[in-house]
Amino acid sequence: MFIPLPKSRPPRILVTRADRIGDFVLSTPVFEALRGHFPKAWIAGLTSIENGELAIGNPFLDETLLYDKKGREAGFWGNLRFARKLAKKNFDIVIHLHATNRMHWVSWLAKIPVRIGWTRRAGWALTHPYADVKVEGAKHEAEYNFDLLKELQIVAPERLRPVLTTQVKSRASLDELVARLGITTTKPWVALSPGASCPSKRWPPERFGALADELAERHDIELILVGSAVDRHLAEKVQGAARTSLFDLTGRLSLGMLAALFERTRLLISNDSGPVHIADAVGTCVISIFGRKQPGLSPTRWRPLNPRSTFVWKDVGCVECLAHRCEIGFLCLDAIAVHHVMDQVARYRHLLEPAEVAS
Repeated sequence: MFIPLPKSRPPRILVTRADRIGDFVLSTPVFEALRGHFPKAWIAGLTSIENGELAIGNPFLDETLLYDKKGREAGFWGNLRFARKLAKKNFDIVIHLHATNRMHWVSWLAKIPVRIGWTRRAGWALTHPYADVKVEGAKHEAEYNFDLLKELQIVAPERLRPVLTTQVKSRASLDELVARLGITTTKPWVALSPGASCPSKRWPPERFGALADELAERHDIELILVGSAVDRHLAEKVQGAARTSLFDLTGRLSLGMLAALFERTRLLISNDSGPVHIADAVGTCVISIFGRKQPGLSPTRWRPLNPRSTFVWKDVGCVECLAHRCEIGFLCLDAIAVHHVMDQVARYRHLLEPAEVAS
């Protein structure tokens, strides 16, 4: 497919990814690749208003657009107003990294000349549609993003690297909270994230509690619980199951503060969820815990990208994975014992020594 580009000026390019936190973070390698290929282009990133703190300040973007699908941009008239806003920006190309009816409609209404995306939603609104095969899970989500760039002569780099820039305000807010709670800064921090968007992705919180005890017994560290406000009940179960004390920051951190926390954290142990990719993007080592056997939901597609990070996953022989509709009690998650995770923690023991903590 031929993609027409303006000849008299650099192109104006819009990239959209307005779904979940981790999905947006895994889109950031596309920003870097576009900047490298079109150094003089005007490149804008569009994401949900909830992801704003992670998008603002990205070094490869000239502009960040925030989409408030539950507020200002809700409903037909909200989307029409947003389309008019986009039309005034005179974008030449939009690349939809995630297929949604709303995004495809809005770019069509805005009359952006080149509209690239997956056919799974409103494919008629695209000028350059691609069959959405991501459910096959043959490669990483970040690699699939680059399939949409082929006609722009851009290929995926050998190492895909998500990029986030933490803000001074977020770091200052974190410092204030750390001081108020009395979290020791001279000990290595290990963060535990027991939340996830689906029960088929949640390792039992009681196991996280037992894991906290094992970690505290073997290492002189500070253990920190993280998660959103909806994860409060999980955090309470973790604390109830653990003998050791944990600092519970669940629901107390903005996404910007969470990224700043991970910058200072030696290791994150987390379910397959957004915090994995935030930590990965700021260089924190991650152990990600996976359930589910569906190829499109597997570690092949959603593992942390940092080669220093790893994951734990057990194949319990399910012929068909029903994900959240599992009828056998999420046996894949139950098969992961605390010692399986601790075996992976051993890879990072050098990071958990106080001497490794910067003064």
